[in-house]
Amino acid sequence: MSDDRFDKDFEQPRERFSRQDRDDSRDNDDKGGRGPKAKVFFKKRVCRFCTQKQKIDYKETDILRRFITERGKILPRRITGTCAKHQRAVAAAIKRARIIALLPFVAN
Repeated sequence: MSDDRFDKDFEQPRERFSRQDRDDSRDNDDKGGRGPKAKVFFKKRVCRFCTQKQKIDYKETDILRRFITERGKILPRRITGTCAKHQRAVAAAIKRARIIALLPFVAN
């Protein structure tokens, strides 16, 4: 007898919403969202080595320190704004300066 009740409960179809209905309800609910989505425009950074015709040298630690974090990691191109060619040269110069102990491998 309990088996009959069990089967009847599962025969009723569940109410389902389409994906679009769920997305619309999220847009109208302001409780958990971050607010209206606005496009943010960033100023394109230009490579300082291309514009100022600076040379990348492993012995110039003041310049190379701008391209590493406090922990000693090399900053990526999207943050520093250097072009791909000069980013490779900066990374190589930082690695050379680390080997010669002009720059630290890690923070103290």
